[in-house]
Amino acid sequence: MDTAIVVVLAAGAFLLGACPFAVWIGKWALNKDIRSYGDGNPGSTNVFRAGSKFWGGVTVVVEICKAMPFILVGRLVFDIMTPTLYLIAFCAILGHAFSPFLNFRGGKALAVFGGAAIALPQWDILASMLILLFLCTLFIGNDSWIVMISTLGTLTMLVINRADMWEIVFVCGVTAVFVVKHFHDLWLDIMRPGRLIVWIRSKRKAV
Repeated sequence: MDTAIVVVLAAGAFLLGACPFAVWIGKWALNKDIRSYGDGNPGSTNVFRAGSKFWGGVTVVVEICKAMPFILVGRLVFDIMTPTLYLIAFCAILGHAFSPFLNFRGGKALAVFGGAAIALPQWDILASMLILLFLCTLFIGNDSWIVMISTLGTLTMLVINRADMWEIVFVCGVTAVFVVKHFHDLWLDIMRPGRLIVWIRSKRKAV
């Protein structure tokens, strides 16, 4: 029975995470396909780029919240232990990143990751990510590097603090998803490192 509950919760988390609310909000509220803006990502950033700060903010909140329900049900209703909760949380992130509703071309999952961290709850992960995201934004102009450095910094913090093994495994899995989703931009900078230097210099001048 416990296994059946976990399977249902994990599947539910994946399917809810896979729901492309950013695309739907763009279509219903703005009458636009947000995937035709910016990097073509079906996430909240391109709702902002489509021209609406209000609906962009709404989309961020929705993407954070959609990670939470099945984690909370598992934790508060069925009293599921932490390692299994990480599995449910990871399924929500996978659903968003590889949505079957979008031919497995989903969003970059940062907001969904934040929602999962809130629901678990893992405040150390959330605080570390937010602080590092803010600091990296001051000096780096490439969003992909901002996300990767912040995630790897959070993972390093967990290892140094000797965090729970399953917490580290969870963040390792999320890091792998981020690498896949940001691979194109990261690879461009690795092949052309001058791009990153220019971005860093331009950020410093702006600050």
